[in-house]
This record gives sequence, C-alpha cells and structure tokens, in this order.
Amino acid sequence: MSDSAAQAAAAAAAAIAAAVRAFNMELWTLYAFGVLVTILRTWARVKAVGIRDLRADDFIVWFAILLYTVQSTLAYFAVNHGQSLANNSMTDAERAALSPDSTEYQLRVFGSKIQVVGWTSYVCLIGTLKSAVLVFYIRLMEGLSMRFRIRIWIGFGLVGVTFVASIATIYGSCMPFSKYWQINPDPGNACQGAVARPIVWVTFASSVVTDLYLIMVPLPMLWGTTLRFVKKLAATFVLGAGVFVLVCSLLKTVFVIVDPIHGAQLAGEWGTREAFVSVFTTNLPMIFPLLKTWLRPIFGSMLASTQTASKYPTGFRTIGGGHGSSVGGQRQATTTSRPHVRNSLSLSGSEENIVSNMKLQNLEAYNGPAILVTNEFQIADSNTRHNSIRNDGRIQESW
Repeated sequence: MSDSAAQAAAAAAAAIAAAVRAFNMELWTLYAFGVLVTILRTWARVKAVGIRDLRADDFIVWFAILLYTVQSTLAYFAVNHGQSLANNSMTDAERAALSPDSTEYQLRVFGSKIQVVGWTSYVCLIGTLKSAVLVFYIRLMEGLSMRFRIRIWIGFGLVGVTFVASIATIYGSCMPFSKYWQINPDPGNACQGAVARPIVWVTFASSVVTDLYLIMVPLPMLWGTTLRFVKKLAATFVLGAGVFVLVCSLLKTVFVIVDPIHGAQLAGEWGTREAFVSVFTTNLPMIFPLLKTWLRPIFGSMLASTQTASKYPTGFRTIGGGHGSSVGGQRQATTTSRPHVRNSLSLSGSEENIVSNMKLQNLEAYNGPAILVTNEFQIADSNTRHNSIRNDGRIQESW
C-alpha cells in the first residue's frame, strides 16, 4: 500500500472514530437529560401530593424510561459494535462477494437484528409516552362533562390502533422473518430494517395521526379562556410541544427516503433525538411550573396572572401557578365570596402546590364548559355545584 493510500485510510478511520465519539456524546447526553427531566417531574409531583397520591401517568413515564434505556443501549451497540452496518446499502455484486465467514458479514447480520429490536422498542416507547399523555389528560379534564372524556378515549383508541399497526408491520411485512438479516441475495427493501419503507411510512403516519390529535384535544379550549395572550402562547407551547416530536419523525422519514446511502445513519441519529424529545415533551407540563419559578426573575410580570373578558366564566387563568394568594386564600374566596367566585378563581396557589391534585369546581351557573387552570393545569366543569373541602380546611386533592 502506498503512503498516500495509507494516509487516506488513516484519515477515514479517524473521521469514523470522531463521528462515533460525537454520536456517543449526543446519545448519552440526551439520555441523561431525559432521565433528569423525569426525575424532576417525579420530584415535583411527590413534593406536591406525596407518594401515595401519585397517579398512573407518574409511573407510566418510568416504564417509558426503561424502554428509553433499551433503545439508547441498542443504538449504542449498533454504532459501536455493529459499526452502523446492516443488510442495506449494498449492490448485488457486493452481496455476492461478501463471505459469510467474514467479519463484515457477521457485523451486518448483527446490525440487522439490532434494527428489528430497535424498531420494536421505538414503537413501544412512543406508544407508552402517548398513553402517559392521555392519562394526564384524564386528570386534566377531571370534573368536565362526558363529551370531553370521550375525546380522551378516542385518543386511547388511536394510540392502540397505530401501535398494533406498527408492530404488525414490523413483524409481518418481511416473510420469512429471517430475511431481516439475510445478506445474499438481496432480501428486498421491506426486509432491510434500517430503511424498510413499510415500517418507515406506517410509523410516520402513526406519529402524524396521534401527535396532531393529542395536540388538538386541549388547545381549542385553551384559546377561549381568560389567559393573557403571552400566557396562552406559553400554555400552547407546553400542551402542543408534541409537534417537535412530529418534526423529528418527519426528518427521519425524509432521510430514509431521499438518501439511500447515508439515510439509515441519519435516520438513526434523528431517531435518538425523537426519543428524547418525546420524553421531554411528555414531562414538560409537570416541570413547567418549576421552569416558571426559575425564570420569573428574568421575565417578571410576563409570568403573572391577569384577567380578561372571555366566553367562558373561568379559564386557564394561570400556567403552573404564580405568586399571589395561598391555597388557604383560594379556599376562603371560594367558600365565603361566592358572588365574586370568578375573581377568586383567578388567584394562583403557592409554588408548593404547583403540580398538586387540586380540583376547583366552578360555582356559577353556565350553559357551556367552564375551564379553570390554577397551579399546574386544573380544569373544572360548570355543572359542579361546590368545592370539595377536606376536614382540615384545605381544598381536596382529587387528581
């Protein structure tokens, strides 16, 4: 080998090593932040309601972290041990020339199997996180009429159907199943897990349908409420952050479709980002009160509550709570000042109750739905006649 060829090979090896290091750093940094966000969410909830009053979504997110750990570990092994190789991006001549006894052949078989397991863990992770969001919506809309609950159950149906469709595509589009790691002859695109278009399109369509639906469940109610415009934007960002997951999914799909050579690698990178963004946005409504507290010295009055006219008797008055009255103050206002209940409900609780399970019921007669958010996101229906008050004088935690 000439000196120039040796230098070129060394430069290529150095570039690959640098790319692997960069991938590892991004992968585990995102993973660490995803776990940290989940810890913050759990800490905020435990601080607010105690361990015994945690709800189903508080535990579902930790099951999702287990799946996230599996997916991140698979991605690590695919890149570091499988060298990002699989049974895709090969010509017929290259497939015929590759010996089954060679190291590259074994790495491609290994990488192909990782791809199948990786798709499975991805679908399970995304389905679990979306289920956690829907369970949170149940708490969010506790106290509203049945028609609001129906929207949530439709969401569960969509998540379930798209989950089954994705799993069926992974395990049914390539037959026999062993062709997923077949090298020669070419098993066809449907059996090349890294770039399999049936899997890519079905999972992308599932993301589009479910993400857009989950975003549209709470937002129409939000924009008819009494929040200041800037706080409506903040709430829209919190409740509609799933759109960023959709963007990652779109980019992943585009890379697979338009770049047959490097598309699989780019899609894998965006897949790890999509997983992190999914974890982050699922936990964002719970950690937003903490972020609001930390950012208040910077943004000041922008994070304060206000009142404006609305077609609803009450509304998303606060996002994540604010400074003002205490919970006791809320109780006093709602129990002793019924003629002025609209004003009393705009008061936000102490930061200790930001993510608590309080449910404030609207006391005014009103034909339409009444939406109220204080502390975290709390919604009450106008049909409810009175507040639930504990014997110790505190508003009952009912989420």
